[in-house]
Amino acid sequence: MSLKKFLDTALCKPEEGDTVEYFNLKARVSGNVLTNATTIPAGGYNYEADITKFWDEFKALKKEVDYPLSFNTLMLRVLAEGLKVAPRLNSHLEYKAKSSCGRLIIKKHIDVAVPVFMESGETFPIKLCHLEEKNLKEIYEEMDRLLTVLKTTDVDRVLFDVIAQRIIGFVLKGKIGMAMSQVISGYFGKYKVASFAGIFKHADRDPEKSLQPYELNEGTVCLTNLGSISAGLPGNVTYAPILYPQSFIMAIGAVQDREYVFKNDKGEIEIGTKKMLPINIMFDHRIGGFGDVVPFLKTINNIFENPEIIREW
Repeated sequence: MSLKKFLDTALCKPEEGDTVEYFNLKARVSGNVLTNATTIPAGGYNYEADITKFWDEFKALKKEVDYPLSFNTLMLRVLAEGLKVAPRLNSHLEYKAKSSCGRLIIKKHIDVAVPVFMESGETFPIKLCHLEEKNLKEIYEEMDRLLTVLKTTDVDRVLFDVIAQRIIGFVLKGKIGMAMSQVISGYFGKYKVASFAGIFKHADRDPEKSLQPYELNEGTVCLTNLGSISAGLPGNVTYAPILYPQSFIMAIGAVQDREYVFKNDKGEIEIGTKKMLPINIMFDHRIGGFGDVVPFLKTINNIFENPEIIREW
């Protein structure tokens, strides 16, 4: 990572092609419910999607492709398709509580943070970059690469760099108090993220052997698949916390079989089974309202109802 990219990331600078919107209290009335920069007035929507046809198409496609297509890979592309028509959800928000003003950085690229559950019981978010440009096979290959490299990554050393980057960003923005808090919480005490001794460790910068700091930061949105660890358990995802400064997160649960009653072509009552996918989405209400969310929901619902489109991915 170049010094310029390191500092730009520390400062959360918009990249070339990003769109920046400035707002004040008049434009975002919900901003006045905030007491500090980390309290997010979130809106949410729980959605049980009928993915019966989508699931059948996924299973058929999985048998035809020359790589191990997973449901998670497919849902990453579904998320990207939804964000293409709802770009304001793919954003970072900066907010000043005292003035109720801020700016929304609508990101050019869709960089999705995906929490990975480790054998140690820890969870790390790894970032898949530029999903709007990738087909299903490329998404699989990128995820496979990240998971493979994660096994040989000195996570403490990389996390040291991630925290250092955030501290430098706070200092350059004049937020000395927040920088000191990050130093204390990140490197010292019972709940430290990485040892301060990490500064003396040799850092392996080879991307084939170690994840890079930018691959462990928050991305532009987050997709968490609770179904991957809760298969067979009933229930829905009801709330997923937004990763500040992101404005949007989508959580999916385990695919469930549901019985339903319907009339057949002869008008006779029958009982059938549907595949249902519990989906929870949360968004920062300061970016607007459900007007930004509805196009996203309509797009992914259309994909579930017309799953043939996934063969073009």
